[in-house]
Amino acid sequence: MTDLVTWAELGGSLAAIGGAAYARHAHPAAYWSTVGLPVSVAWLLASYTSTMDACGLTVEPPRWRALAVKATTRREVRPVPPRRGMIRPTSAGLRLRLRLAPGQEPADVAASAERLRHAWGVHAVYVRDVKPGVVELRLVGFDVLRKVRMPRRTDAGPLRVPVALREDATAFVRDYRAVPHELVLGATLSGKSMFLRNLLAGLAAQPVVLVGIDCKRGVELAPFAPRLSALATDPEQAAELLPVLVKEMEGRYDLIKARQGIAPGTPDELITSDVWGLPEDQRPAPIVLFVDEVAELFLVATRKEEERRDEMVTQLIRLAQLGRAAGIYLEVCGQRFGAELGKGATMLRAQLTGRVCHRVNDEASAKMALGDIAPEAVLAACAIAAELPGLAVVGDTSGGWSRIRTPHLSLADAAATCRETAHLAPDVPALAPFRPHVPPVPVKESDRLAAPQPITE
Repeated sequence: MTDLVTWAELGGSLAAIGGAAYARHAHPAAYWSTVGLPVSVAWLLASYTSTMDACGLTVEPPRWRALAVKATTRREVRPVPPRRGMIRPTSAGLRLRLRLAPGQEPADVAASAERLRHAWGVHAVYVRDVKPGVVELRLVGFDVLRKVRMPRRTDAGPLRVPVALREDATAFVRDYRAVPHELVLGATLSGKSMFLRNLLAGLAAQPVVLVGIDCKRGVELAPFAPRLSALATDPEQAAELLPVLVKEMEGRYDLIKARQGIAPGTPDELITSDVWGLPEDQRPAPIVLFVDEVAELFLVATRKEEERRDEMVTQLIRLAQLGRAAGIYLEVCGQRFGAELGKGATMLRAQLTGRVCHRVNDEASAKMALGDIAPEAVLAACAIAAELPGLAVVGDTSGGWSRIRTPHLSLADAAATCRETAHLAPDVPALAPFRPHVPPVPVKESDRLAAPQPITE
C-alpha cells in the first residue's frame, strides 16, 4: 500500500512538473501569473543583498553607521546595497525602484542588468532613470514579443497611437507631436504593412485628415479609402496631390501670421509658432501623409519623368522641413531608402526623425534607417528572423533604440474600422478632387432573402 501511495505521489509530481513546463511554453503569461511571479519575488527578496554585492552595486556604509554597528554588535561592517522600494507586480513582470547610494549613477545599474537577469532568473532586466538618485528596474518574466498582447492601459490621446509592444512590456506610442515625421523600412513580408495598418486604424478614430500615396496602384491603402481624404495611386496623381498639400501648408502659415499679427511678407522659416497655438475653433485639422513604397516616386525612366521626380522630391522635402508647424506630418515607408534613389533622397531622410526598421535583406538597408542615429541598433535589426514578422527596431535622433513588435490586425478588421469612422474625416476642400471613390458595400444574398417582402393585393 505504501508503494502505491509513493508511486501515485511521484506520478502526480511529474504531471504537475510537465503541466508547468507546458504552460511556460504555450501560455507564458498564465505561467508567470501563477508560478513565475511568486517564485521570482521570493528569490529576489532572499538574494537581494548578495546579488547586489556580487554585481558591484554595494558601497561602504556611512561612518556613523559603521561605528554604531561596531559598538552594539561588534560584527564586521559590510557594504550596503541600494535601498530597495516596494515590489510592484505587472502582467508580464515586476517593477521596483532603487535609491542609489552616494557615488553611484544609473549607468552602474544598467551595466549590471545582464548579471541581474541571470541572478534572478527572469527573461530581461531594464533600467530607467526616474529622477536624480532614483532608478526603476523593470523585470520581464518571459518573451513578450513572441505573442504580442498590448497593455490594457496605454497612453493614447490626440495624435498618439499605441501601435506596437516594446520588449520591456510597455506600449510603443507613435506620438506625432513629439516625433513629427517617421521612416519605416522593411523587406517583403517583414511586417511593414501590419505596422501601417495598425497606425491607420488608430488614427481613423481621431479627427485627423488622412492622405495616402500608394504607387502600387493602391493595393496597400485602397482598403482604407472610406477614411482617406485623398489617395494617389500612381506617380502622376502624386505629382498633382503634393503641390496641393504644399499650398495647404502655406495657407496655414498665412492663418498663423494673421492671428499673431505678423506681417504677410514674413518668410515662413522665421515663424516659430504653430497651429496648436491657435484657438480651437480656428485651428485646422492635422494632416498625416502616408507614402507607401517611396522608391516608386524616385525611380524614373525618361527625362520627362526625371523632371517630375525632382518636383515631387522638392515638395516632400518642403513638407518635411516646414510641415510640423502647420500640422502636417509624414509617414514614409519603403524597402530601401538611400542615396542610390537619386537627388534629394538623403536630404529627405535626414528630416525623418523617427526610424522603424523591420527585417531587411542586407546590412546596408539597416544602416540607411538606423546607422546615422543609433549605430548599435544596426546589428539588432540585421538579427531579426524571418519567422517573426512584425518585429522591428525603433529609434530616434536621441540615440535611444529598442525592439518592438506589432500585434496582428487583419485587413478586414482595419478596413471595417475605416468604414465605421468615415464620418470623422475632416472636410478639406482643397483635397476634395483627390477623394477616393468608395463603392457601396454589396448586400449579401442571404440578407436579401431574409428581408421582409412587401405586401401586395
